[in-house]
Amino acid sequence: MKMTELKAILEGLLFASGDDGITVKQLSRILEVNAATVEHLLEELKYDYEHVERGMMIMQSHQVFHLTTKPEHSAYFKRLLETPQTSRMSQAALETLAIIAYRQPITRTEIEEIRGVKSDRPVQTLLSRSLIEEVGRRDGVGRPILFGTSKDFLIYFGLTSLEELPPLPENVDQEDIEHEADLFFEKFHTQMDNNMAD
Repeated sequence: MKMTELKAILEGLLFASGDDGITVKQLSRILEVNAATVEHLLEELKYDYEHVERGMMIMQSHQVFHLTTKPEHSAYFKRLLETPQTSRMSQAALETLAIIAYRQPITRTEIEEIRGVKSDRPVQTLLSRSLIEEVGRRDGVGRPILFGTSKDFLIYFGLTSLEELPPLPENVDQEDIEHEADLFFEKFHTQMDNNMAD
């Protein structure tokens, strides 16, 4: 495989690794090349980002590499976060919102145990849209943050209180749960779209 192609794949892997980042060892294993080649490719990418008018840069924290935005552009990213969101939420964000709505107060770790996948981004999305908020900290190791739904959550979905949430079905199999979840998320999407349009 050509070095240019390897570099492109490495760039994609950096992007796909998100907030977790990725190590030289992981890149070496995935690309099936030695660590020296990975380090050379990383240096080339760093050079590309530093010497061309690009919006991204490679950041290294300990042994982990991240693809991130340039700090000099931070004012624009702040503006983006302050812009009202009109797009539909992802399925991951809706799943996370439903879990928080029914199981609050709940920690990020508990959300991830229920979903079976990392939930940093969905939680961040919900916080940025003010649909959830920090409601305290759980006693115990590290005192993890507890999340709950916000007043905006009730307003968005036309509820006066959490008691108005539709009840969860009891004694159902996995297929029924998935069907109920699909209906629930569809209702949330419709309500969200209607409220965003108002």
